[in-house]
Amino acid sequence: MFSSDIGIDLGTASILVYVKGKGIVLREPSVVALNKDTGKMLAVGAEAQKMLGRTPGNIIAIRPLRDGVISDYEVTQRMIKEFIKKVCGFRLLKPRVIICVPSGITEVEERAVFDAGLQAGARQVYLIEEPVAAAIGAGIDISKPNGNMIVDIGGGTTDIAVISLGGIVESSSIKIAGDKFDEAIIKYIRRKHNVLIGERTAEALKIEIGCVYPRPEELSMDVKGRCLMTGLPKVFVVNSSEILEAFEEVSVTIIEAIHAVMERTPPELVADISTNGITMTGGGSLVYGFDKLISNHTGIETHISEDAVSCVAYGTGKALDNLSIMQEGSTNISRKRQIQRM
Repeated sequence: MFSSDIGIDLGTASILVYVKGKGIVLREPSVVALNKDTGKMLAVGAEAQKMLGRTPGNIIAIRPLRDGVISDYEVTQRMIKEFIKKVCGFRLLKPRVIICVPSGITEVEERAVFDAGLQAGARQVYLIEEPVAAAIGAGIDISKPNGNMIVDIGGGTTDIAVISLGGIVESSSIKIAGDKFDEAIIKYIRRKHNVLIGERTAEALKIEIGCVYPRPEELSMDVKGRCLMTGLPKVFVVNSSEILEAFEEVSVTIIEAIHAVMERTPPELVADISTNGITMTGGGSLVYGFDKLISNHTGIETHISEDAVSCVAYGTGKALDNLSIMQEGSTNISRKRQIQRM
């Protein structure tokens, strides 16, 4: 029998669901396929992702989350409902759900996530900030009076935070992350090779040969796209140094955001960070050389946490153990609804 407590890492690129006592039980892309004429949901997750860029006129495959926040409320709510149903099946007792949100989220965006969780069938919804969940998932004891810096590079947002005594001291959330790397590749290939490629091809390039720091040896990959001059298919070779050039602007923006957070951090905590190092989490941190790039620019040892993609989900799962504490401190928004941010 499943526990009634569920943790959801509601990511722009993928959704991970953690069930108390079971661990991560679901890991699916946040993509939904809909029939445009009837509004009926045809597929969700991995099945829907296969349809991206390949659908006929009456079917659309969309990502209802953009830049870390809900861009299509109704579709997001239906998607969460579908995932909760996959995990729990039919049950009389609705689950309590804790959902991750970016640290820079506005009250309106926060409310949208909260309402989507309730409409999807949750008994109670709690929100936890992504950097806090990432730090817990990376195995950092955030309760100590000790400064730790987390850089969580997801699909839609990069969350940078300095955490001490269980709370965020300084943070920044920028809408520059994994998706922007994909966009940078598409723009670069279009500009340099005069060829148009799709999102999935760009992501494959990022994973296979992408880098933000020079690789010890050059890698290359065959790419298929549509030639903009002839309109016909074209096969050509892209190498890792080209991707390095394409990624430069995006990686510099993330480095500048880290620097800005460091500048605002109290000196005692900066001293702690220089001892403890910087911890990277999220799928975007797996782009080759990101840890080396940050170390070079900050002079602080940077390491990528083990299972970086799942850190936020594991942290959310561990936070489920503290739901009773969260309930005691929850703030009443109205008579029927409660919301709490950790």
